[in-house]
This record gives sequence, structure tokens and C-alpha cells, in this order.
Amino acid sequence: MRIPLQVKFHNVDASEALEAKIRQKAKKLERFDSEILGCRVLVEAAHRKQRKGGLYTVKILITVRDGELAANRASDLNHAHEDVYVALRDSFNAAIRQLEDYSRQRKHDVKTHQPPPQGRVSELYPEQDYGRIATNEGRDIYFHRNSVVNADFDKLTVGVLVRFEEAIGDNGPQASTVKVAGKLQPNA
Repeated sequence: MRIPLQVKFHNVDASEALEAKIRQKAKKLERFDSEILGCRVLVEAAHRKQRKGGLYTVKILITVRDGELAANRASDLNHAHEDVYVALRDSFNAAIRQLEDYSRQRKHDVKTHQPPPQGRVSELYPEQDYGRIATNEGRDIYFHRNSVVNADFDKLTVGVLVRFEEAIGDNGPQASTVKVAGKLQPNA
């Protein structure tokens, strides 16, 4: 880090052990992104007067080349945060996840979700409880009546556009899940 770590305490007595733990965890952040410019950590308790049951919040602000990342865990939702070290661990884990996401975005290595394959119902055999899908790539996919999840198999017609999830069955490719994409009328 180019800017030295800053640690502040609010409604919490400063402790050498706690500050050492913060410094140790902040040092580990550089494993996830070597270009961290700076880091500020604020440890605070909800109310100074409480002896027991007080919840801690640890806020972490990480300065990176493109701005700042903020991480904390909401103490009012988690009674495990009555222990400042648990709150510290959870906040640094959140900071690590944010750094990993930031690094992926910077490297253009962002996860993309491929849309499910689609095709049109090409054959139906209601008396035998199955049908076939012709994919846009020209493949032929088998599907069973029980694979249709958002429509009634008996109301399907040839030509209806569907999306499906593919699996390999005993006799080749088959659709494990078939969802009608739009209305049940086929496109002409």
C-alpha cells in the first residue's frame, strides 16, 4: 500500500492486539490486488455504555486506482458480532470478495451467464409422453412430458419457441428442463 494503513476506534477502547490483527488482515488484502493504494479501518460499537451484548461494526475503505471499495457487515443483524474479532473477520472477508470482483472487472474476466439454448418444438407424441426440439444450430433434442416446467405439455404445439437445459441421456442429448419462451402459439 502506498498510503499507510489508518485504524480508528469509535466507542471502543483501542487495543494493541486488535490493531495488530487489523494490520495482519490488511496486509493479506494485497494478495488479492497488488495495486491497493490505501486502506482505512473503523471499528465501532453501537453504544459505549453497554457492558454486554454490544454489537461491533467494522468498516473498511480500500482506495484503489479507480476509486474506493467499502466493506462492512451489518452488526444489527448478526449477534455473533458481539465479539469484535468476529465482526473484523466478516468485514475483511467481505473486503476480499469485493477486491476479487474488482480485480476480475479490471482484467475483463467478468463472469458471463450464457442464455439457455433455444429451439422450436418440431415433433410431439402426446400418447407416448415425449416430443422433440429442433435447435437453432440444427440439432434434434428429445424431451419428456415431465421436462416441461412452465406450461402444460398437452397444450404445446409444433413450432412453439422453447428454452431448455440439455443433458445426455441413454439415447443421446435430451432436454432436462423445457420452458416455453413467450406464448404457446407457434411463429409462422
